[in-house]
Amino acid sequence: MKKKGVELSMNLIIIAAIGLLVLVILAVLVINSVNSTNNGMKSCNVMGGICESTGCAAGATITNGACATTKPNCCKIIDVNIGG
Repeated sequence: MKKKGVELSMNLIIIAAIGLLVLVILAVLVINSVNSTNNGMKSCNVMGGICESTGCAAGATITNGACATTKPNCCKIIDVNIGG
């Protein structure tokens, strides 16, 4: 003798497990996407700098931006002309 109540609860548990798995996969994909976007925003060019292999030119300062190993210095010109 089969009981329908047992079948229904097993189906519900299986569907809930599949739904939870889908949610976990989506969360991992979103977190990876946010991390790659965040790393792209830290690049020197996005921050308004230029990657240089040696020191910075006059009127520029080394900032904390991501550059390649061949040109490791992120140089950004500091605008000192405030208010006019």
